[in-house]
Amino acid sequence: MKIHEKYMARCLQLAKNGLGTTYPNPMVGAVIVHNEKIIGEGWHQKAGEPHAEVHAINRVHAKEVLKESTIYVSLEPCSHFGKTPPCSDLIIASGIKKVIIGSVDPFAAVAGRGIKKLLDAGCEVVVGVLEEACKILNKRFFTFHNQKRPYVLLKWAESNDGFIAPNPEDRKNRGPVWITTPASRQIVHKWRAEEMAILTGTNTVKADNPALTTRDWAGPSPTRIILDRKLRLAKSSAVFDGKRPTLVITESEAEDAHNLKYAKADFKKDLPRQILDILYAEGLQSVIIEGGAKTLASFIEAGLWDEARIFKGNVNFIRGVAAPRLVNSTPRKVFSFTGDQLAIHYNV
Repeated sequence: MKIHEKYMARCLQLAKNGLGTTYPNPMVGAVIVHNEKIIGEGWHQKAGEPHAEVHAINRVHAKEVLKESTIYVSLEPCSHFGKTPPCSDLIIASGIKKVIIGSVDPFAAVAGRGIKKLLDAGCEVVVGVLEEACKILNKRFFTFHNQKRPYVLLKWAESNDGFIAPNPEDRKNRGPVWITTPASRQIVHKWRAEEMAILTGTNTVKADNPALTTRDWAGPSPTRIILDRKLRLAKSSAVFDGKRPTLVITESEAEDAHNLKYAKADFKKDLPRQILDILYAEGLQSVIIEGGAKTLASFIEAGLWDEARIFKGNVNFIRGVAAPRLVNSTPRKVFSFTGDQLAIHYNV
């Protein structure tokens, strides 16, 4: 099994190259081994383009050795026709007889069918190598298909004395008040490029006028989710610039426009659950909650969060808006860099 883990670890390493570019597909890595030597490898790079198994098989120059080779794949090979043909069919047609799989695909169109097809064709199949690591890699994909909601990532920055923002009277006409360093803010833009959506509320848009894009990092900007109960936000706000898809969740009636869509919710009842149901219906597999303290606290109180990334900056406000609190949660990881501290929590 150790040798299997070695090559599966390489699959995971390859698969991570697709973070942020494969949606709505999962990240997948594949490695082909012959006589304990890697002869082909690949990863899924973008939705609609060839899958990891295709890249790996295409990189094998001597196709005649495939019948004596083993293919390692971090996720069950697909068995259905989507934008690309089934990878299980390609594996069978290539003559590969041994297939090592990290985890079963939770997507209903696959969900064991790829494995069955391989077994029916006479392939030897081993499932569950580094299974937990394979599931963690695709935590967004698994959460979306198994729990019928997006993966929820809370993010906020707080001052050294525990405030998420200064007192409103102290920030009049000042615009955004930065708690963290430019390097930390660049990391946040990297995170935005890795997720499908980013959510904030009315007060945050009014106070900071954020664009919620990835200006400081190369990569796609997420779909913007704006909570605007009474449609009080000015259309001149940066989030309404039309450059990225924007979804406004509201109680009011409004007409959709270019890159702007409206969805209705009852703000008096279980709003976090309604929000996640709306995002699930939109096919959004992950969301960063970058709202104010009230919005963040509502997801914490509902227990509807998976990961929290909390910056503590080297500033003091003395008074202001208290930062949210995660009850009975200790950080899994803590990093210190560029004058800030980053703590990462998981809701387990």
